[in-house]
Amino acid sequence: MVTSAISVGGRWLGERMMLGGHSESTETFDLVIGQDTIQLSANTLRFKEQRRSGATERADLYLTWPEMTGYSATNRARFDTVSQPASLIFVQMSQSTMSRDMSGRLQPIYEGLFEGPAEPAEHGLTLHRLRADSGYGNEVILTGAQPGAASPYAVRCLFPSAGERPTSGDCQRDIRVGQDLTVLYRFSSALLRDGQKIDAGVRTFVQTRLVTGHPVAQVNR
Repeated sequence: MVTSAISVGGRWLGERMMLGGHSESTETFDLVIGQDTIQLSANTLRFKEQRRSGATERADLYLTWPEMTGYSATNRARFDTVSQPASLIFVQMSQSTMSRDMSGRLQPIYEGLFEGPAEPAEHGLTLHRLRADSGYGNEVILTGAQPGAASPYAVRCLFPSAGERPTSGDCQRDIRVGQDLTVLYRFSSALLRDGQKIDAGVRTFVQTRLVTGHPVAQVNR
């Protein structure tokens, strides 16, 4: 269900981290996702079955923040515990199924679901609450100016209840990169102060690893 997407996702990320399965290898693989080919190192890919070259429907990554690096012996503690939610970013790449990214969906979709007046939030952001019947539960939309962009910065978050701590993935945003990639990334609400730096970091990470002139393969379904 859409209403539980962020809450379930945050818990799932933590549980999967505790299971381990990390790789220290920096061997690179060329993953073909739709019209795009991206070269990724084994230690950035979360799941063993994705550490191979060829066509795939998606790639799941985890990266340290702010270094934007994969797993290694020196940063093992940041990957093996859920007590440092602000130290990792989780990224999922897949072929786009929508014509707009989250910022592009703000005006035609999300604004029609807002309820009540906009509220000032920390870090120069504005908080928008969503209608109870919107299907997003207790999630909120945060927006902010995005210099040089046609649409504002927009991110969905599910803030922790009183007495609870932020999870590793209680905020999420998606962007379009390459020919046809949707890059959805999750991060802790404790990192909202760095929201647009994270956005730029994720975009740069993906763009610099795209392979040009690579034959496009088809995913066997």
